[in-house]
Amino acid sequence: MKNQILVLAIVLFSFSCQDQKGTSHQKHLGNIAAMAEMVAADVKPIALSEPITTDEAENLWTDAQEIAKGYGVEVFRESDLIKTMLFPESVAEGKEVMIFHKPNTLEAYLDLKKTIMEGSNSIAEARRFGRLLGYPNHHINSLLAKNTEFRTLPDFGVLGTNVFLYYKDLATAKKFYHETLGMEMVSDYGFAATFRISHDAFLTLVDESKGMHKATEPKTVAIALLTDQLPDWYEYLQSKNVPIKYTYKPKENNAHDGFVAIDPEGYLLEFEMFKQHEENEWLVPQMRKYPALPTFSEGVAAGLGFYGAVTWTYYQDMLEAEKFYEEIMGLRLIVDQGWAKVYQVSETGYIGLVDERRGMHTFSETKAVNVSFLVEDVEGWFDYVRNNNVFPLRQDSLEVSPDGKFKGFVGFDPGGYYLEFDQFFTHPENERLLELLGLTQK
Repeated sequence: MKNQILVLAIVLFSFSCQDQKGTSHQKHLGNIAAMAEMVAADVKPIALSEPITTDEAENLWTDAQEIAKGYGVEVFRESDLIKTMLFPESVAEGKEVMIFHKPNTLEAYLDLKKTIMEGSNSIAEARRFGRLLGYPNHHINSLLAKNTEFRTLPDFGVLGTNVFLYYKDLATAKKFYHETLGMEMVSDYGFAATFRISHDAFLTLVDESKGMHKATEPKTVAIALLTDQLPDWYEYLQSKNVPIKYTYKPKENNAHDGFVAIDPEGYLLEFEMFKQHEENEWLVPQMRKYPALPTFSEGVAAGLGFYGAVTWTYYQDMLEAEKFYEEIMGLRLIVDQGWAKVYQVSETGYIGLVDERRGMHTFSETKAVNVSFLVEDVEGWFDYVRNNNVFPLRQDSLEVSPDGKFKGFVGFDPGGYYLEFDQFFTHPENERLLELLGLTQK
């Protein structure tokens, strides 16, 4: 407490003085105190002051040392800030920065500087610098996209999520999702029908004879249907004789509750509620942005609905999968359960990565699922992925449907999941889907 009061006294004294330092000096001290506090609280491994002239640094130095001391951290004057792809090269040209740090983190910065001086200065070094500054991956991605040709999926516009499931008996599957679960069918191509789960999360059922997978392949996926009406859904599904794999057993202090039902051909549907809990502090406000989407008709599961969907996928190497979805795909981590990570893709659509040792499925080489992303500029994303060898592709050109309904492509994630990227066009069979995606028909 004594040290904090000392810091406050220094700042307040400087704010009250009308000497030659002036308003600029006062603002710099406010910035310095903020940076020192963030390092002290381990919010940032290192924190940088604004770039300043040598004269400004001299005028600030004594106060900066006192402020750093008051927060129990150290400060280092850097006259040659490292240049990486994270910022424009001129950001500190001819100026100094003050680096607020703890002992080991300054060594980490100097190690990085040595690496760069030895000739290695790629995106890897930029990410390393970003991590030292305490930036999450999604912010590092944004800075790289701003200052280089680096791009991730969100740069090309994500309009929604979709997941393709494959069936021997498509008619029975369609009846289940439409008449039992009450989902609106927004398009029907005959061999494939798309249903709306929530605001911008969709599900497409495909005739296996015309799809990319066979229904006999392992169903190494689960769809979480997010709802706050678990008891009602559970009672309703039991009344419809829907098979239940894991029963509903709510617990008071859990981060989430739920139960797992089985669709007509064995896909797992997890009816799940994420509760107010430290794991869900970023997710809960996002879920509140959109109300639960009710069933398409009051005559089907009246009053029930879903406010989002998570596509759960299963991996042997979680670190590899996390790095791919954060650094390559550019998705934002919104829930961290340790052995499972949930990333936001669209407003109500998510993908969840699961350690196969803890999940409902174990890893399989093949899987009867395509994880899909509805993209505003699919051609731009395809060109970027292909030209930069971002991830393996199933094809070397963009597929355009003969009837002009859509174009898209498929690639692979580290676990071998098919990732499908689609863009839909004006066509009578796409009318409702385009309306829901907010795309004007022309």
